[in-house]
Amino acid sequence: MNKNLLPLALGGLAIGTTEFVMMGLLPSIAHDFRVSIPAAGYAISAYALGVVIGAPLLTTLGRQLPPKRILVLLMVLFTVFNAFSAFAPNNAVLFVARLLAGLPHGAFFGVGSVVASRLAAPGKQAQAISNMFAGLTVANLLTVPLGTYLGQHYSWRLALGGTAGAGLLTLLAIHYFLPALPAQNTGSAASELLLFRRRATWLIMLITAIGTGGLFCWVSYIAPLMTEVSRFPATYVPYIMMLVGLGMVVGNVVGGKLADRMKPVTACLLLLLAMAATLLVIFFSSGNQIASLVLTFLASSWSLALAAPIQILMIQSSKGAEMLGASVTQAAFNMGNALGAFWGGLPIAMGYGYTSPSLVGVGMALAGSGFAYVLARTMRQQPAEPLLEVVA
Repeated sequence: MNKNLLPLALGGLAIGTTEFVMMGLLPSIAHDFRVSIPAAGYAISAYALGVVIGAPLLTTLGRQLPPKRILVLLMVLFTVFNAFSAFAPNNAVLFVARLLAGLPHGAFFGVGSVVASRLAAPGKQAQAISNMFAGLTVANLLTVPLGTYLGQHYSWRLALGGTAGAGLLTLLAIHYFLPALPAQNTGSAASELLLFRRRATWLIMLITAIGTGGLFCWVSYIAPLMTEVSRFPATYVPYIMMLVGLGMVVGNVVGGKLADRMKPVTACLLLLLAMAATLLVIFFSSGNQIASLVLTFLASSWSLALAAPIQILMIQSSKGAEMLGASVTQAAFNMGNALGAFWGGLPIAMGYGYTSPSLVGVGMALAGSGFAYVLARTMRQQPAEPLLEVVA
């Protein structure tokens, strides 16, 4: 890994921890606040909603600043609001705290993706972006299981407080180690907003929000799925989360290489179809412990393999507004988080059991692959042009 990308990877570690640790903490939070698991799961949707709001808003507000300064400010917000989450006295306050904690998430990955691509060697942009997301995958391998363990044996508040500490470390790393790059402000905010008049922009957002939402239908409720259906002891959940993280590590590397070797939209289509197939098998096979573990690894691999192809796809389609485009992709990803957690919880609340969310996920992944197919045709007919040329 390029050493200049290490502060971005550390930021991915902090953000990945706070986003995914909630899945393993839901039973503890529900017990502490005396609410149902689906009700506790609304905190996951709140965080995702914060990402959706914060990604375009904070990126637009900071568009005239150098990227390094933007990233420092975003990590300040991240650290403060995660500390707030750790001290929430009830489920309603936790909902608000998680909403605020999600605000800097999308903007960080959006700005960080553009920085990574600018620091990359020619032809290695997608792999550079995947290096940034490597922090997120390591979070799922190490710090998310650790946070789950702390939540089960001590308090979920320690896990969320730890994410604030990770944010502080990231803040220092960015300040001291990330190279200073000049601001890339080549046009007005109005010209950048023309991004949303493009069909390709909305198709990429739909691929991300609907397609990756299939993952969150399943992973948002992985703890009760593994304990109630696969019949693993609750003490095994941290290790299962490590398996999720290992799958994401492998998938992230594969996705970066795929996006540099084939068209990113083709990689997205293939990976979404693989995700749909895996989630379908999960619906039928979660009662078998060995099959459940293998499928957990595969599903998590497909999910993070999508990160680099989708991000480079949006950057290539957002000439003249790359930071806004990349941050909007992260907003869409977390719309998928919110939709997946919400839609996945509905059949559980209706009494269909903890395997039912994966079936909802199949439909979402297939819909995402359909949008990818339409996008591929659109890109052949209408190649992307710089937004500033459109204004001129």
